[in-house]
Amino acid sequence: MPQLGEVRNAKEAGFKGWAKRVWSACEKCGKERWVILKVGGQPKSKMCRKCCGSLILGRAIGEKHGLWKGGKWISQGYIMVKLYPNDPFYPMAIKPHQYVLEHRLVMAKHLGRCLKSWEVIHHKNHIKTDNRVENLQLISRHRHMQVTIMEDRINSLEQQVATLEAENLKLREAQ
Repeated sequence: MPQLGEVRNAKEAGFKGWAKRVWSACEKCGKERWVILKVGGQPKSKMCRKCCGSLILGRAIGEKHGLWKGGKWISQGYIMVKLYPNDPFYPMAIKPHQYVLEHRLVMAKHLGRCLKSWEVIHHKNHIKTDNRVENLQLISRHRHMQVTIMEDRINSLEQQVATLEAENLKLREAQ
């Protein structure tokens, strides 16, 4: 019988593949079993399948999953938040996974209502993960395109001004 914490390669532990395994005990029931070893040296899951609870096709979901990170993840630079059917903002969730963009959720909570599909939330400072209410602006899709084009043009002109000012300074110093 292996000792807790003992590490073996997959074949030595009786598995196919290449992943190393560690002999680990379930945090809930104490059942000992071989678990895939993550890069940091920790077991991939802390609980056995029976204790994980809600299983779909043999996989734990939600808070019961060993890799659960509080229901948040990043997609295309934006923070996504898990919503449940009993949440008043659940109608805004993207089906079938029940996630909503965090900046839309923040604005909806601020307004006290679900957002319409045509309403867009603009990040004033262009940082997609900065979801403070004071950094968010509710506008229509068409208006959002106009604002983005205008802000991009202003930034471009500000860079040109800075370049020209630096050139003027060099010319004055050369005289």
